[in-house]
Amino acid sequence: MKTKFNNTIWVLLLLLATMVSCVNDLDTLPLDEDLLTADKLTDDESYKGMLAKCYGAFVVGGQTGVDGNPDISSIDGGFSSYLRQLWNHQELTTDEAICAWNDGNLRDLHDMDWTASNEFVTAMYYRITLEISYCNNLISLTNGQDEFKAYNTEARLLRALAYWHLLDMFGTGPFVTDEDPVGSFFFPEQASSQQLFDYIESELTAIEDDLAAPRTNEYGRADQAVAWMILSKLYLNAETYTGTAKYTECITYTNKIIDAGYSLEPEYQNLFLADNHLRTNEIIFPLASDGEHTQTWGGMTFLIHSTIGGDMPASQSGVDGGWGGNRMTKAFTNLFSDLSGETDRRAIIWTEGQNEEIDDIFNFRHGYASRKFKNITSGGVVGSNLSHPDTDFPLFRYADALLMYAEAVVRGGSGGDMATAVDYINDIRERAYGDDSGNIAEADLDLDFILDERGRELYWECHRRTDLRRFGKLAGGDYIWPWKGAVKDGMAVNDKFNVFPIPDSDLSANPNLTPTSGY
Repeated sequence: MKTKFNNTIWVLLLLLATMVSCVNDLDTLPLDEDLLTADKLTDDESYKGMLAKCYGAFVVGGQTGVDGNPDISSIDGGFSSYLRQLWNHQELTTDEAICAWNDGNLRDLHDMDWTASNEFVTAMYYRITLEISYCNNLISLTNGQDEFKAYNTEARLLRALAYWHLLDMFGTGPFVTDEDPVGSFFFPEQASSQQLFDYIESELTAIEDDLAAPRTNEYGRADQAVAWMILSKLYLNAETYTGTAKYTECITYTNKIIDAGYSLEPEYQNLFLADNHLRTNEIIFPLASDGEHTQTWGGMTFLIHSTIGGDMPASQSGVDGGWGGNRMTKAFTNLFSDLSGETDRRAIIWTEGQNEEIDDIFNFRHGYASRKFKNITSGGVVGSNLSHPDTDFPLFRYADALLMYAEAVVRGGSGGDMATAVDYINDIRERAYGDDSGNIAEADLDLDFILDERGRELYWECHRRTDLRRFGKLAGGDYIWPWKGAVKDGMAVNDKFNVFPIPDSDLSANPNLTPTSGY
């Protein structure tokens, strides 16, 4: 089933190239004579192709093979892949990852000194707004058509996911829905954090009952549990986004996920291998990859290749060479007492030939590397393509729901209890340790422990920036890590870096937008 939907995505990318014209200002919807409109779509396959593009745009960066004809004109298609940009913004801005590459102003992300003209911040912003445009188009064409209601509902969920990323990373932005005109120029109004929060919440609760039940949809497509995960994250971070705590609501929705029949995959490493599409017991929503049918220099190709370097053999990765570049900081690897992985199996970290200290950012040997994601199956077989992995990215998984439940309980939410929270944490740690030697007691479960445990369990899965911000440890000086603020030992940075700015290019193009505070 994985291959079936991936094939649909790839075959139809060229067909869908005219769906939305791509310009630097993606908030203005350009008039395109070839835009797919209701009178040009007559069958299920056409609509499913449009839905495939809504999913595929999270992974690939262009309209043709290997990021050709890039979706975003201002940056290379491989660089602009949604997943690649999401990973860069969620990981390079934290203690988890630092990059040795000197491409453009990429280094600004870890230095935490980006501006509103940063090309990578701009690419992330346009990726989000482009995804919203794709979804809006499909939603508008299928509104009121009962036979295509499933596609309409899934597109609404994917749009809500993109809007959540906009809220989480930018805090504000242009607001466009399927009710706005498609195929003509207009200037969207700017939505506040509260408005984005309210919209995401209302959309997901409105479509919740219309989505497929958990684990009943075609692999790689969204279901109710995906909506529940987004809502859980929305509520867990509500106090950060709007100033109003919603921890009780977070517990309500994590309980729905916990009661939906998911379980922890017995072997942690299996969640990040080339056959992880078999791990639907834990992976709730994957961004699907396929070495033959979803080829991109972004996505998982980037994530696996960019870790390999130094003395790491190809047998550790399942790909045909290493780009090097991405490494971990000492502040993060210190979360593990044993980096061999013999004690805590989640420490899938490459140390051989690498220095723990990063004295020179641009020295690929400085900083330990991650071996977490591989293009090798659980049976030891290399993926179908040595350049482009078969490994899917687990955007949401069950262990995260357990961790969110525990945190919401500790933060005072109702509907849960500490004893159950401790049990959930110990379930996760028993998998990591292989026995109960890593188990904790109720007295050990506090917010500091939860942040560290989230790091150990979810590292390199695009959660760390959001987590550090929620705990008040991203910007400012409460938590310092190597090279934060462009200083080797790290330093405090301005609180404005808790969010990314609306790009200058969009401020110039849309008079309804105002600059992000501090920028």
